[in-house]
Amino acid sequence: MYGKLYLIPTPIDGESKLCTENFNLLSEACLNEKVSTFVVEDPKPARRAWIRFGLDRKFIENFVYYNEQTRQAVLKELIEELKSGKNVYLMSDCGIPAFCDPGVELVDLCHKKGIKVTAGKFNNSVILALACSGFSHKKFNFFGFAPRKSPEREREILEFLTCRQTSILMDTPYRMDKLLTEIRTIEKAKGISSTYVLAMDLNKATEVIIRGNIDKIKSQITQGKKYEFILVRGEL
Repeated sequence: MYGKLYLIPTPIDGESKLCTENFNLLSEACLNEKVSTFVVEDPKPARRAWIRFGLDRKFIENFVYYNEQTRQAVLKELIEELKSGKNVYLMSDCGIPAFCDPGVELVDLCHKKGIKVTAGKFNNSVILALACSGFSHKKFNFFGFAPRKSPEREREILEFLTCRQTSILMDTPYRMDKLLTEIRTIEKAKGISSTYVLAMDLNKATEVIIRGNIDKIKSQITQGKKYEFILVRGEL
């Protein structure tokens, strides 16, 4: 069984400690050290933060460094560890990893290899969904909630589908099935084919993240079940 890639958000101020949920997640990983790999951005900031967080110092010497300079050398190694059943915990110097940083390549490769991606607690679901998508998002468009009524709804969905950049669309939980069906209908009519990430119930026990085309996504969700969700479409 494959391991999981965990994106671990850290404080942006360089002084605060981890939130309780992320501290507990890393502490549990330390207790299961044989199946845990800790990946950080740069040596000195990572060591200082680890000590500030109050985590076991013995793991500092085993950090894997993943950044602009090292990513090509360690990508394959990390994927092999995940395939072997190890969990990989990815942290950047601050904030959430894989958002506008090299971590996006690791997330993308995990999705392509069928390795699950998830994240520690983070208070912005849109940014969290982008980080977990693995899509390039140096520029992205946020469409917000789809209009309730047509023709505005159809126009908004079509704009979402034809935007060149990675794009984000939301709707209420009870309209998720309807939205996916509408997207597939418009895709067929317009000859559009896209790859999406449907991120549902992020940071909850019921979290589900699926990447693929609309047919794959629809085949893997429970019809009629209500999730808080964000739909991310990769750039064209």
